[in-house]
Amino acid sequence: MRHTISVLVTNEFGVLSRISGLFSGRGYNIESLTVAETLDPHISRMTIVSRGDDKIIEQINKQLNKLVSVIKVHDFTGEEHIERELALIKVSCGARDRAELLSIVDIFRAKVVDVSPKSYTIEITGDNEKISAIVELFKPFGIKEIVRTGKIAMARSPKNRVREP
Repeated sequence: MRHTISVLVTNEFGVLSRISGLFSGRGYNIESLTVAETLDPHISRMTIVSRGDDKIIEQINKQLNKLVSVIKVHDFTGEEHIERELALIKVSCGARDRAELLSIVDIFRAKVVDVSPKSYTIEITGDNEKISAIVELFKPFGIKEIVRTGKIAMARSPKNRVREP
């Protein structure tokens, strides 16, 4: 089962190495990893996607919580949350293909961020299925290069919460 784990850590040298070492030392693969500062520049959020059964992930969470640099561990699996990923896709594009390519970009609410005589670079955000779908549609044109950020995740706000004016 795929798990998306959010880890708040102190923003200091070696934290990423210690956390990735925890996974590799136990033989678990990290499918996706993103790291960035939070509003507090002394704290970073890591979003880690890995596969394993509930017992394995529970053990990983316990081991993560033992690390001094770890502030909080949260597994989003099984709860309401939002996941997104960013991809840049460089697609071969001759003059006769441009209209069709731009139509696909529009349908997926993506954006052209760079144009050359023989290619377009497309920026798209969304869940894994959306990005995989547009990649499949671009394959007949010829994908020159693709870069994906990896997954980020955030808990959804409670539905019974009322906004105050």
